[in-house]
Amino acid sequence: MRVFLATGEASGDMLAAALATRIRDLVPAAEFKGIGSERMAAAGVKLTASTAGWGAMGPLEAMRTVPELLVTLFRHALWLRVSPRDLIVLVDFGAGNLRLARFLRFIGYRRPILYFLPPGAWLDLSWQAREVARNAVPLTAFAHQRDFYRSLDLEVAYFGHPLVSLVEPRAARPAVAPDGGTFALLPGSRRAEIARHMPRLLQACRLVRERRPSATFVVSAADADAERSIRRSLADFGETATVVRGARPALDGADAAWIASGTAVLEAVLREVPCVALYVIAPAQIPIAKRMWRGPYATLPNILLGREVVPELLQDAATPEALADALEAVLADPAEQRSGAREVRASLGEPDALQRCAAFAVAQVSA
Repeated sequence: MRVFLATGEASGDMLAAALATRIRDLVPAAEFKGIGSERMAAAGVKLTASTAGWGAMGPLEAMRTVPELLVTLFRHALWLRVSPRDLIVLVDFGAGNLRLARFLRFIGYRRPILYFLPPGAWLDLSWQAREVARNAVPLTAFAHQRDFYRSLDLEVAYFGHPLVSLVEPRAARPAVAPDGGTFALLPGSRRAEIARHMPRLLQACRLVRERRPSATFVVSAADADAERSIRRSLADFGETATVVRGARPALDGADAAWIASGTAVLEAVLREVPCVALYVIAPAQIPIAKRMWRGPYATLPNILLGREVVPELLQDAATPEALADALEAVLADPAEQRSGAREVRASLGEPDALQRCAAFAVAQVSA
């Protein structure tokens, strides 16, 4: 069984690697190639292109990556047409993967294409849903998106969110000393996210250290490129922190965390780590963001529950003072967030969601 996986960002790389591992459990001889990064490679996927530097914050910043992205996708589409796989799995990254699926079908590719985590889970764009369903089999992680596809009479599969299978609640931690604590910084995986978030977070670290002289800090880097950017920020600010790869190593030893809004917030909530979300985009991006998303919340756990479980500090509200105060608040009283975390887990499906997704993927080959 020959599988091709394609993604474009750190969260997709993590989920693609997890899916490949589960598929190999079912089909030990399965061979994987794909477009991705370090986690896919570590999971035994032979990378045909690296996604390092592809992530961008909004359409304006994405423009710099478009030429490289399109060339890579078209080259792979032509290669796959000549050397088809038994299964193509597109993971998230609608900006690129939807184009790849469309072009593959345009040039006559007829073998199975599975779209794992199709784009627009909360935007309810009918044209986008139809485009996904026209070119691939959608496999969503959210009941909301399942219901939206079905309202349009479109085929869609749903077994729950894979993180429910991958992330368990951690054991209770001892009480934090008033003058100490370990705090995680997850500034995001994209270069622009790190550039915008790290200065605010490092200033917040200074404020926390004034209140807690024995506090220590750990920073999550998604990959080598992110780690270089993070270390430059630490050097520029003269701050000391441990830098680790991935969200899990940063979260597991943390008493609380600041996290750029995205999949990592969901991971922290499922791990039951008290956290505060932030996100800052360029002023020119704000009108575009407001047209795309009109919901009251921007952070996934809050969207799922329809209320603020995780404090959200967005744009000008994400001041160092506000970040420090919000962190102290969730650290002092984590019970409400912990209760919300259990509601979030219950809303995301059964614990075997990832295994069922893998079985569904394998079934596409013989369908």
